[in-house]
Amino acid sequence: MAPENPFGEVLEDVRSIPPSVLVIFGASGDLTRRKLIPALYRLFHEGRLPASFSVIGNSRTSFSDEAYRQRQYEDLQRFLKDTPLEEEEWQRFAKRLFYIPGDMKDPALYQQIGAKIDALSGDTPHEVVFYLSTQPSFYPLAVDMLRESGIHRGAAKRRVVVEKPIGHDLESANQLEEHLAAAFDESDTYRIDHYLGKETVQNILAFRFANGIFEPLWNRRYIDHIQITAAESIGVEGRGAYYQEAGALRDMVQNHLLQVMATVMMEPYTRFAPGPVRDERAKLLRSIRIYKPDEVLSHSVSGQYGHARVGGEDLPGFREEEGVHAEAQTDTYAAVKLFVDNWRWSGVPVYIRTGKRLPKRVTDVAIQFRAAPKNMFAGRGEQDVAPNLMILRIQPDEGISLRFQSKRPGSGMRLRPVGMDFNYGSSFGTRTPEAYETLLLDALAGDPTLYIRQDMVEASWQVVMPILEVWRNTRFDFPNYAAGTWGPAASDAMLAQAGHAWRRP
Repeated sequence: MAPENPFGEVLEDVRSIPPSVLVIFGASGDLTRRKLIPALYRLFHEGRLPASFSVIGNSRTSFSDEAYRQRQYEDLQRFLKDTPLEEEEWQRFAKRLFYIPGDMKDPALYQQIGAKIDALSGDTPHEVVFYLSTQPSFYPLAVDMLRESGIHRGAAKRRVVVEKPIGHDLESANQLEEHLAAAFDESDTYRIDHYLGKETVQNILAFRFANGIFEPLWNRRYIDHIQITAAESIGVEGRGAYYQEAGALRDMVQNHLLQVMATVMMEPYTRFAPGPVRDERAKLLRSIRIYKPDEVLSHSVSGQYGHARVGGEDLPGFREEEGVHAEAQTDTYAAVKLFVDNWRWSGVPVYIRTGKRLPKRVTDVAIQFRAAPKNMFAGRGEQDVAPNLMILRIQPDEGISLRFQSKRPGSGMRLRPVGMDFNYGSSFGTRTPEAYETLLLDALAGDPTLYIRQDMVEASWQVVMPILEVWRNTRFDFPNYAAGTWGPAASDAMLAQAGHAWRRP
């Protein structure tokens, strides 16, 4: 994050990253290949990594340093975007990559890692970030072994980064926290949610708190309701066995979308620093109304996609996907109606939806303002005047749009909605950093602003647990929406009860 500046100029990120070693557990896995190494290479290409920086990878696959480097080179050719992969630069980057094979249960592995850290550090103690890019079931083991080996402590700072999901439910999240707290201080524990690293999510803070014209309207008096959509056009893509145990509510709402909601609706912080920013986000999450069991089904909708033929292609239903039980009750679509019980937002509904096999891939936040108190144009052929709408586009086209009414050209007073549009790429003319670039750099710099604290994890689970428990004990008539549609009819009916309708992105 850029440093604070009381005079208002836009400052570049000028933080000094100390000499560092990044240790990646699960270094032959999909996340490392697709996201972590490409992000590190882009940071290296742009000169944002320290001169003394190394990566130590670990997994059970047997690689030498050279074999691992060749594997990463081949993966970069497939997954690196918007950055040239030049041979000379690659060779300089490759010299920073090292690999130690071994089983995470083996104490000898951690001694080898510790010895390699010492060798790479030399006479200058290096800060170390342990990145857990493994299956979540291995997190407690890895943290315990780091603690027992003693390499979780050193002459310089040592931190741990934990990928989502943080637990499968509230109980398992708290159990994981016991392991983490035994090894690392909360200030050195970085729970990653890559949505918080997306430029548009970060830009929400600047949009709200650096512009005097919007924040006075950001409350129940002027905003009618908020919609948050995270739609995917793909199915489970060969991850049916995993997704059958997770579902949309766990996979997207409990973490990503509640964090987006908290960012949109949090109170102003006293200053831009990790503590105040995360305090306000946590306070918002704790203010979300927790439903009683008999309230759940009227405030939530579970869905599962079925077979359909779209664009000449036969798309299988979820129950027909590989690794999925023929009568699976997994939610591939989840919609919830939430309320924030505080002074600013009392009575304003927040609708969140996410799903697989929807018509398009899009993530955005739609803020609908209250209608004008009187339609002054009803007698001139204008029966309904659409309310003002602000769209915060998170992906794929990052930006902000504002819809308002304007007079049509010609005689008479006829209105139509028009839009003002800000596009991140075209406005700044530079490549938008990937979320993992931002978050990795923050972890190396010791900046937890965009990471999740344990109290946020607990607050998020407390919101979704009553819904999960009722859904677990309810047998739904699945499938209840066809692949390529916007979800089950019950989702539309939930909004219609309050006179609202889902926006079609």
